[in-house]
Amino acid sequence: MPSPQTQDDLLCLCRDTALRWGRGVRRTAGAMIGQPDYDAYVAHATATHADQPPLDKTAFFRLHEQRRFGGAGGFKCC
Repeated sequence: MPSPQTQDDLLCLCRDTALRWGRGVRRTAGAMIGQPDYDAYVAHATATHADQPPLDKTAFFRLHEQRRFGGAGGFKCC
């Protein structure tokens, strides 16, 4: 029987793997339905538009929904 420390390590490894897999599935599903990746946007905005704060998550997704479905004032970056 494995020691308690080995069991804890295995549990942590399984949990971390499941979380990574879940994030990947969420990102892929979002891309399939046309939802951009918010974390990628924040990284881009921070790197290239440091003088402006990035949009919050709600505003970001609303803006991209307007862009995708033809709302007024579409979004354009760079």
